[in-house]
Amino acid sequence: MGGYKIDREITELGEHVRGWRMVLNLTAQQVAERADISRTTLRKIESGDPNVSFANVAQVFRALGALDLVVDALDPLGSDIGRLRAGNLTKKRAR
Repeated sequence: MGGYKIDREITELGEHVRGWRMVLNLTAQQVAERADISRTTLRKIESGDPNVSFANVAQVFRALGALDLVVDALDPLGSDIGRLRAGNLTKKRAR
């Protein structure tokens, strides 16, 4: 399945993290401290390393004040298709 595509998207996400950090005029050290991660981990996130934990990425989003934006962007009820199929959110999936 499209490994190249996901790598490109992860790299772009990392670039956006760095962009937010720059716009907010924060140093890597400041963001790393606020996110309770190392500068090395932040560097990995900003460079699009796919092996960084989801929790660390979320901590960086929070440190940048962007976690709510990300969560809201992923809310299925925030989209036309999600609202249209909202009944599916309450159904249990068969496994």
